[in-house]
Amino acid sequence: MRYAEITDRLANLGGDKWAVHLHAVDRKARGENIVIASIGEPEIPADATLTQACIDALQAGRCGYSNGQGESDLLAAIADRHAARGLVVTPDNVLALPGTQTALYLAMTGLLNPGDEVLVGDPFYVSYEGVVAAPGGRMVPVPLSPDDGFRLQAQALEQAITPHSRAILLTTPHNPTGAVLRRDDLQAIGALARAHDLWIISDEVYADFADGSFVSPLDLPELAERTVVVSSISKSHAAPGFRSGWIVAPKAFVARVLPLAETMLFGNQPFIADATAAALRAPNTTADTMRTAYRRRAQVLADRLADLPGVRAMPPDAGMFMMLDLRATGQSGDSFARRLLDRENVSVLPGEVFGTQGAGFVRISLTLSDTDIDIVADALVRQLQGMIA
Repeated sequence: MRYAEITDRLANLGGDKWAVHLHAVDRKARGENIVIASIGEPEIPADATLTQACIDALQAGRCGYSNGQGESDLLAAIADRHAARGLVVTPDNVLALPGTQTALYLAMTGLLNPGDEVLVGDPFYVSYEGVVAAPGGRMVPVPLSPDDGFRLQAQALEQAITPHSRAILLTTPHNPTGAVLRRDDLQAIGALARAHDLWIISDEVYADFADGSFVSPLDLPELAERTVVVSSISKSHAAPGFRSGWIVAPKAFVARVLPLAETMLFGNQPFIADATAAALRAPNTTADTMRTAYRRRAQVLADRLADLPGVRAMPPDAGMFMMLDLRATGQSGDSFARRLLDRENVSVLPGEVFGTQGAGFVRISLTLSDTDIDIVADALVRQLQGMIA
């Protein structure tokens, strides 16, 4: 039987990259005592404002159809959230969608023709290859260096631009490295985007974990006409299962891709929209709690590993993860992660799944209890001491 070409383009871009993590989950489901530090799923309950508002909306019967753009109150809440930073954002600039992944898929499908190129910092989040490949686009990795704090450098970006370049995909704060782009970084990147007429797609799902210095491309007025921001409450409100996200973009972009969004799913659920709007309008104490805990846990891991030769722990600027540089040991991230799971019952994610520049690293999730972080630290020390001896 025949299948569409999209199935070939995505054939090796799915769950295979999560092999170590999925093996750990399977072992844990069979009753083994496994500590899973290979995924960024918040360890605390979902934001209380969010869950209570969801219950209230369900009891009020908010289970009917929505519309393609999203419930008006949610669109207003998202717009207000950005307007509070001094940005000119109205509900006409917003599209509500089920999660950041769907938002990325819609953005790429709405902007790319077959053969168009998207410039992405390498290492990059594992699903980016798929959302670019789905409409026939080509992802062009741009090396990120730990010597630059894994922040995308305009000089490296410029060298990768070709006549086929269509967009720059940013992640700030970054996954997997936790790097946060600075205003001068974005100004330099934006100058290239303007010079070459490129879109900027900015994945800001971890923005609430950054400190007050966080800057979005939307904060630069000269970039507003070409910037598409995607985000959600999955991380910020400890609610990945709600699948509630959005796009903030120029009005013309929203109007142009709205028929595509309506073809895909025709709106998110009203009760989830109500809950999201309530959560966005309330003080985000959930993100505050996680931000403090993740910084402390990253420092615990860094301190425990500091005296091991040939190993470099890299605490993030923001976010849920810490990168561990193993390159000096000669060990690949993949082999290290598999041995750690086999010998210590601890799962981390190999850096190789995040691109060429991730080789020789592992990503460690900080979304664990303090007790489990200590277990992870002990396991890493034993494994690394055994390699160094």
